[in-house]
Amino acid sequence: MTSQKKVIPKIDYGIILTLMLLTIFSLISIYSAQSTGQYIDNFIKKQLMWYVISIIAIIVVIRLDSDQLKKISWYTYGFGLFLLLILFIAPESLALTKKVNGAQSWFFTPIGSIQPSEYMKVFTIISLAKVTADHHQKFILKTVKTDLWLMMKIAAVAFLPVVFIIMQPDLGTSLVFVAIFLGMILVSGITWKLLLPIFTGFTLLGGTVMYFAILRPDLLKYVGVKQYQFARIYSWLDPHSYSSNEGMQLVKSLLAVGSGQTKGKGFANREVYLPESHSDFIFSTIGEEFGFIGGSILISLFFLLIYQITRTGLDTKNPFYTYICVGVISMLAFHVFQNIGMTIQVLPITGIPLPFISYGGSSLLSNMLAMGVVLSIRYHYKKYMFSSEE
Repeated sequence: MTSQKKVIPKIDYGIILTLMLLTIFSLISIYSAQSTGQYIDNFIKKQLMWYVISIIAIIVVIRLDSDQLKKISWYTYGFGLFLLLILFIAPESLALTKKVNGAQSWFFTPIGSIQPSEYMKVFTIISLAKVTADHHQKFILKTVKTDLWLMMKIAAVAFLPVVFIIMQPDLGTSLVFVAIFLGMILVSGITWKLLLPIFTGFTLLGGTVMYFAILRPDLLKYVGVKQYQFARIYSWLDPHSYSSNEGMQLVKSLLAVGSGQTKGKGFANREVYLPESHSDFIFSTIGEEFGFIGGSILISLFFLLIYQITRTGLDTKNPFYTYICVGVISMLAFHVFQNIGMTIQVLPITGIPLPFISYGGSSLLSNMLAMGVVLSIRYHYKKYMFSSEE
């Protein structure tokens, strides 16, 4: 039977609509955060500028097909590593870099600060997708040896940027790369004979570290760990005992979210003074002003976006595209879970932004670049009825 072409819209308007709704959430929340008068800068104006840049970036990226993405993957990955390296070797006289909150993570330019580690997430996802897809194309017959070789390649690509990011230091962003790595190996087809002992080992190691950090911190001094380095963990578990220093942010966040109750206090009716309420702790602003209902709507939008990316990855039969979707889902899901979790004391504070919502040009542009790649998947494949060809 002759296959009949089934036309699929080249533009995924569902994803675009979800991004538009998230944009509205972002602009309303940022406007409210700066309306308290605690900030001098006009964050709305700057964020709108980055939205325009992001739209242009999506238009460019959406034109790239799988072959073109594969060709540029190592170039973008290498460029990202180069930028991370320049952060440390750029002369101070050029005033390109400086430490902010103890981390040397940004370049300062006339259009605003640029954080290379944010873009490196997207570059790494594309490179990991290429490595995994090429490996399966080369090794048709899977063995424990080939699976181990694939795991080593994925680990090398994922963790090389982490070396530079840890040096900044930026633990939160490093954990995002770990989430991307775990998401990728879980769907890469690697046998559980390798995955199970590795995950078990990581779980036991993490549990042991937490045990000593919480219950026996005195023993850690023998391995060179200082007690003050666990201040974030202690202030997370008992913020009220540290409310004058490390726990102050979390105490204020809990007060803001809790005071919003079900319906919130209304737009721009904030009463809790909260530093960084326009960036890392913007969910606290949303919880106070729009309450449980507003927070639930926002979380639902994120679930919807992740579902749409999942559907895109399942619809295409191009493994390279599928792995890209997995990487993007891992990145966004970790960001959302970690950011919202730290504002309500479910997780420790790590200082990573809420995707598409928090103020920040680099974060916004990198997430939009990732969505541009996802949109390009819909843009470049056709599906046929009565046929498996794409």
